[in-house]
Amino acid sequence: MTKKRTYFVSDVHLGSPAVNNNKEREKLFVEWLDKAAMDAEAIYLMGDIFDFWYEYKQVVPKGFVRTLGKIAEITDRGIPIYYFTGNHDIWIFDYFTQELGVEMHRKYQVKEIQGKTFFLAHGDGLEPEEKGYLFLKSIFESKIAQFHFNLLHPDIGMWLGLKWAKQSKIAKIKNPNHDEEKEFKRNLNFVQNFKHDSIINFFIMGHRHVLRNEKLNENSSIVMLGDWFKYFSFAVFDGEKMEVKTIYDKDW
Repeated sequence: MTKKRTYFVSDVHLGSPAVNNNKEREKLFVEWLDKAAMDAEAIYLMGDIFDFWYEYKQVVPKGFVRTLGKIAEITDRGIPIYYFTGNHDIWIFDYFTQELGVEMHRKYQVKEIQGKTFFLAHGDGLEPEEKGYLFLKSIFESKIAQFHFNLLHPDIGMWLGLKWAKQSKIAKIKNPNHDEEKEFKRNLNFVQNFKHDSIINFFIMGHRHVLRNEKLNENSSIVMLGDWFKYFSFAVFDGEKMEVKTIYDKDW
């Protein structure tokens, strides 16, 4: 019998205006979902799967039909998919739950997966010293901001959202001076100071566009999920071993 595995992926940024290969990247992502579902116990989408998403009451963003259809197909087969919203897809509301059968999370979770304890988060807003970002995030999460944005015509709303997305982190990541070590240490500092009643075996996060799988001690590791611009990466856990891989690795 094939051993069941748990998959984690983040920062695909489908539809990003900062790149010109969105259709090709989406097809690769759908192929990844299809292949992962062959032996998946569960699939965790750890945020920023879309470069911008705003969900009006009766309107969702144009496009992504391959991705949405594949997600629905997988959950219809009884394979759970969990979605942790990131900073680019913070305005996903109930569409994924009602139409696609996905379980949504907006805050970090600590849960048991295949006998191990996991800390799961997109990875943004974890540091108290990021006061400017935390203030901005609180505005985006507020009902008042969502109400006023909802008054915009969808064409205008999506244009504004994609314009904002283009000027955000993706442009910085494409900069050759992007300091991955500095980005990694920001989340490393958080996990080293995180307090919980039980031992966390794996801290799983995205957001920083850094690909790492590093031991913190004999019981714990930090796993950062990379992205689908540079790495085309993901993490997979088989109940014993955690690995980070790319879609180009021959052994997956």
